[in-house]
Amino acid sequence: MLLRTIVLLNGLLLLLLGACTAPKGPAAPQIPDTYVRPRYVLAIHGGAGAMRRELMSAEQEARYKAGLEAALMHGDSMLQAGAAALDVVEAVIRMLEDDTLFNAGRGAVLTSEGRAELDASIMDGARGSAGAVAGITTIRHPISAARKVMDASQHVMMTGRGAETFAENHGLETVDNRFFIIPSREAQLRKAKEQASGPAPGGWEGRKFGTVGAVVLDAAGNLAAGTSTGGMTNKRFGRVGDAPIIGAGTYADNAVCAVSCTGHGEYFIRNVVAYDVAARMRYGGESLGAAADSIIYGKLKRIGGEGGLIAVDRMGRIAMPFNSDGMFRASITAEGRKEVAIYRD
Repeated sequence: MLLRTIVLLNGLLLLLLGACTAPKGPAAPQIPDTYVRPRYVLAIHGGAGAMRRELMSAEQEARYKAGLEAALMHGDSMLQAGAAALDVVEAVIRMLEDDTLFNAGRGAVLTSEGRAELDASIMDGARGSAGAVAGITTIRHPISAARKVMDASQHVMMTGRGAETFAENHGLETVDNRFFIIPSREAQLRKAKEQASGPAPGGWEGRKFGTVGAVVLDAAGNLAAGTSTGGMTNKRFGRVGDAPIIGAGTYADNAVCAVSCTGHGEYFIRNVVAYDVAARMRYGGESLGAAADSIIYGKLKRIGGEGGLIAVDRMGRIAMPFNSDGMFRASITAEGRKEVAIYRD
């Protein structure tokens, strides 16, 4: 009996020692005592790519910046009035979907068959819920269809005609596919087919990734993210990129950050980019800026993955890195700090 008691006590002692000396997980990034979280933050993007100044006129640059600023200020007015992060993400992206400058909704790029096939996703950082649609052709606002999937179904993603039927049954606006098509996109498709050298024609406009997206931290401390796109010019066989894939193109978690990506989707899918930002913060203790930079400038750049992302963390810090020539982007905080930019400077 004495021997058994000694063995048990030794075992307990070893367990206690193990608990005291076991390696701890990484500490969360330290927040300076002087840092004050903004009451709310909004960041948006309108795509990334070969946007060299010499290939874009001053008039084009001004138009893109005006489109970004209009969407940004609409979201800012909503946040000033106390709107929730999810509502702002949806509303801002709906504006960008209606702006023919951007590759989402009306003005989206065209498939090899000459039609628009649209993808979108949205995620709620408070609940961890998400919704997505892919390959839809008749729903005016794909981001609203994605939100309806999240809010009114037990699913995360719906595709094609099934997604369209679901959206129609829930009262979302439908249009003929011709509504999305504009002459400049038809010309872009013709050029791509003439070149017969892949999905993107020459010139800056053909070599940009025109996804749109938004990330929000609202006054209640909730995060949300959304992304919408027409995909790649001359895409075939029902190709789907990263935009509607939760974890690849879109991710939000109140404990860490909200992310929306833009770039060559296949690379972003294979590297689960949006989730990787959050994972590096949660498990590696990295700051938002360090996590985003290490992926965009390191991991993706090394394998030829072009593009960028926008992100905001739970403390309202913003990251908008890109490894392409430019990225249409804008951000604003409750304190009035605003940025609208295309190039690195």
